[in-house]
Amino acid sequence: MTRTVQQLFSLEGKTALVTGGSRGLGLQMAHALGEAGAKILLSSRKADDLEEAAADLQAAGIDARWVAADLSREEEIRRLGDEALQRLGGVDILVNNAGAAWGAPAEDHPVEAWDKLMNLNVRGYFILSQHLGKKSMIPRRQGRIINIASIAGLGGNPPEMQTLAYNTSKGAVINFTRALGCEWGKYNITVNAICPGFFPSRMTRGTLERLGQDKLAAHAPLRRLGDDEDLKGTTLLFASDAGKHITGQWLAVDGGTSVITGG
Repeated sequence: MTRTVQQLFSLEGKTALVTGGSRGLGLQMAHALGEAGAKILLSSRKADDLEEAAADLQAAGIDARWVAADLSREEEIRRLGDEALQRLGGVDILVNNAGAAWGAPAEDHPVEAWDKLMNLNVRGYFILSQHLGKKSMIPRRQGRIINIASIAGLGGNPPEMQTLAYNTSKGAVINFTRALGCEWGKYNITVNAICPGFFPSRMTRGTLERLGQDKLAAHAPLRRLGDDEDLKGTTLLFASDAGKHITGQWLAVDGGTSVITGG
């Protein structure tokens, strides 16, 4: 029998690991998954932030716990993967969200900053996806991987943005999503990417202060920045059976900004 829309979007009985989940977009997506019924494991570097975020989810009636890990280090990524499997009994949904940004003119961009972004924003996604794929998703022939990219990965920026390494890393995330989605489709694992536009957050605070929130909002056809709800629907679509026939895709959640800029 064909399921109802409510049944297709339900995540009852599912488990989800959300990296970079202690605040901002990660916490918003964790709320979306938990509100749909999933059991949540949050991860980021700082235990105090994670404890506060887990308490926030629990206050909303969500089954949530946390593990602190530095995802710039391979041994920490693998430890997180193993702890997630031990504590959740398997990972149905992986949200690769942990990341970093850096602003500098291309001619003066520090190589160590370039390496930091490529390591965390791209290599970290690969290692954790591979680890959980081999140990949980492929053996069970099911899984959902959601990679957080950015509209910065769709093309260039206005010259004043000066985020060459960040743009490059997020472009890599989009093609990583396409390639992995093609390769793991035979295991019934979907891999998709969300490309947020500007959302007020700790990561974007410097850019918002430098360029002005009103100016950035004016670039979007909807004339606003993202808010605390705008990633919830897309996250749930990619995580649930409502999106079971979608893989290797990216979706911009940016108020239309990328349409104007040609992404």
